[in-house]
Amino acid sequence: MQDGSELAPVEHLAMFERMVLIRRAEETLAAMKAEARFQGTVHLYIGQEASAVGACAALGERDWITSTHRGHGHFLAKGGALDAMYAEIWGKRTGICQGMGGSMHVADLSRGILGANGIVGGGFAIATGAAYGAHLRGDGRVAVCFFGDGAANQGSFMESMNVSAAWNLPTIFVCENNGVSEFTVSSTVTGGAIADRAAAFMPTAVVDGNDVLAVRAAVAAAVERARNGEGPSYVEPVTYRTHGHFEGEDALLRGSGAYRSAEEIEAGAPPRRTRSAGTSSTCWPRASRPRPRSRSAAPRSSGRSRPPSRSRRRASRSIPRCRSV
Repeated sequence: MQDGSELAPVEHLAMFERMVLIRRAEETLAAMKAEARFQGTVHLYIGQEASAVGACAALGERDWITSTHRGHGHFLAKGGALDAMYAEIWGKRTGICQGMGGSMHVADLSRGILGANGIVGGGFAIATGAAYGAHLRGDGRVAVCFFGDGAANQGSFMESMNVSAAWNLPTIFVCENNGVSEFTVSSTVTGGAIADRAAAFMPTAVVDGNDVLAVRAAVAAAVERARNGEGPSYVEPVTYRTHGHFEGEDALLRGSGAYRSAEEIEAGAPPRRTRSAGTSSTCWPRASRPRPRSRSAAPRSSGRSRPPSRSRRRASRSIPRCRSV
C-alpha cells in the first residue's frame, strides 16, 4: 500500500486544509444550532474528516459519490461550496438545492455529489446505479458509496454488492466504521466483521480511518482496479468514535445537557455540565421557540362565514358501502 510519499507537498497541504475546513464548518453549525439560529437538525461529521478527505482525494472531478445523513464532510471533501451548503441548511433559495433539501440532502451533480441521504443505507442502490451507467457508457467513471457500520445491516448492502460483483461494476463501498449505529454500540447488533461479508464478493481493505494517507492509498488502489475493469472493491476506514463522542455531540447541539468526554465515560466520571433552566427539551431556547399560530388570528373576510374544513367536507360526503357477495 502506498504511504503517500509519492504525493507532492501541495497535495498534503490541500488534504490538511480540507480536513480543517470540515472541522471548523461543523463546529460553526453546532454553535449556531445551540443558539437556535436555524430550524431542523444537523448530524455532525466531526472526528471522521480523514475518511472523507482521503477517499475523495483519490477521485477525479467526474467520479460519483453518495453520502449519508452525516453528509457535510463528504460534500466539502468532494469540492462542494461551503456557502451554498450553509444556505441550504438555512432553507434559502441560494442553497445548493434551493433550500428544499436541508442538512441531510445536500447534493451537487456538477461535482459528482449524488447527495446525502436521510435513509439508512439509501446510497447503496444509487451508487450501484451510477456505476452501472458508467459501465454501459465506458467513460471510466467510478462510484463511491459512503455508509456507516449501522447501514451494513440493511439488505440493500448485500444486494448492491452482489449486483456490482456479478456485473463487474466500478463501485467502491466505503464503510466508515465508527463503532456506533446512531446511539447503539454496533457490536451489540452486528454479528461478525462487516469486511468478511464484502470479502465474499470483492477485494477488501481495512485501514485506520484517522490516517488520511492510509485511506487515500486504499481508495486509490480500488479506483485503479475499477478503471481497469476489475470490478468493485470494499474499503473500511475505522474511525474509532466512541459513545462519548456522540454524547458530547448531542450536548453540543442542544446547547445544554450533561456532557462527558470519552475518557471520562471510561473512567466513570460524573457529567461536568447539567441542563440549563432556560432551554427546553426540544433544543429551542424559550425566548425563540416557535409558537403555533392561533386560528383566531387568521384574517377573515367580512360578511362571510369561514368555509368548512377539509375533514368536515369529507365527513359530509356519502360514502357507498361495499356489499358482501
